[in-house]
Amino acid sequence: MLKVHTRKLGNVAVVSVQGRIVNGETAALRQEVDSQSRVNTVLLDLSRVSTIDASGLGLMLAMREETQSRGMRFKLMNVTNLVSRVLAVTKLDSVFEITPAAEQMPALAHARPSRMMPYARCA
Repeated sequence: MLKVHTRKLGNVAVVSVQGRIVNGETAALRQEVDSQSRVNTVLLDLSRVSTIDASGLGLMLAMREETQSRGMRFKLMNVTNLVSRVLAVTKLDSVFEITPAAEQMPALAHARPSRMMPYARCA
């Protein structure tokens, strides 16, 4: 069963997910992200995700598109090794904006929504 918890930090909604993002278990996640309306950024914390399937990837793409159409940024945070491998194999790691840790959240709270730009990783 997928557990979803949201906390707001200024203009950032941090949506923490625990469990499996798989077919039949994603309704709560979709509903939670869709309910965010007064933020500039939706940050999906994947640190406690154990499994993700094609349906889960499709949902994440749909949530990214929906939030961006409403002028918000959509980012992934604390991506586990398993999810990172799935994103790399499917080449979706170049589609999603990925941030390694919550330490960047204060800067995000004041960030304005923008178009997706290439993301460079620092060593």
